[in-house]
Amino acid sequence: MRVVAALGGNALLRRGQPMTAENQRDNIRIAARALTALVRAGHDLVVTHGNGPQVGLLALQGAAYKPGETYPLDVLNAETEGMIGYLIEQELGNLLPADQPCATLLTQIEVDPADIAFSRPSKPIGPVYSKAKAEHLAAERRWSIARDGDGWRRVVASPLPKRIFEIGVIELLVAKGVVVICAGGGGIPVIIRPDGGLVGIEAVIDKDRASALLARQLGAEALLLLTDVAAVFTDWDTPQARAIRRAPPDALASLDFTAGSMGPKVEAACDFARATGGFAGIGRLADAQAILEQRAGTILTIEAEGIKWAEA
Repeated sequence: MRVVAALGGNALLRRGQPMTAENQRDNIRIAARALTALVRAGHDLVVTHGNGPQVGLLALQGAAYKPGETYPLDVLNAETEGMIGYLIEQELGNLLPADQPCATLLTQIEVDPADIAFSRPSKPIGPVYSKAKAEHLAAERRWSIARDGDGWRRVVASPLPKRIFEIGVIELLVAKGVVVICAGGGGIPVIIRPDGGLVGIEAVIDKDRASALLARQLGAEALLLLTDVAAVFTDWDTPQARAIRRAPPDALASLDFTAGSMGPKVEAACDFARATGGFAGIGRLADAQAILEQRAGTILTIEAEGIKWAEA
């Protein structure tokens, strides 16, 4: 089976952890074990990943430079895609047989410069702050900020992905049995210039939406959106919380989920299931193989008959 697995931010850095290289490598080593099981089971695997904390840290570091010396977000996306891809590729290589090739590919993804997202920043990047600290930084650096859990973070434009320019190369690698790490952090956002060339733009593409586009264009049979919760829940973080075990896309899309958290995952999963007839699974990274076998997580498929709730 051809599988696209999207690693949530927890695969790199758990909430509250210091953003050290050691912590990130330790977490990626754990993620690699879950992904290795999919490859050993005979599946063709393509891996994507988040980069919110990492790109935010680079942007924060860049704020110390003089005006004009700070790198734009598209360049920071490329830097983090290479850095995180390197760690994932190496840890996978340490676990897989020596003859199993892995490759990391920087991935340019087209966005529309007229996308409404540029006037409505919503994608969180960087560290979590107290409200007072976030408001101070927002005033000082002209940031947009929004609540993220118990804290506050910087938010930037998150336009919809339209086209993956390296899709032919990715397809070629997958067809040759290569485990490909690509579209990291949602890929590098680019627009088409009037002369037909490409240029980066200041934005961050949601990695789940980019992963769904990638899975559709690759003809994947399954899309796994792997995070730190067991399934999609209604009434999350309340005594009435209930886990959804299986659902058709339209039924799940009719429910409300947090825009900055589970919302994009649900939208991406629904889009993939509708467009391909394959299935999407949302759940814990540690349950990756069980989700692929439809034994865990929340499974979205057009074949589902209404919402099936997990047993209490």
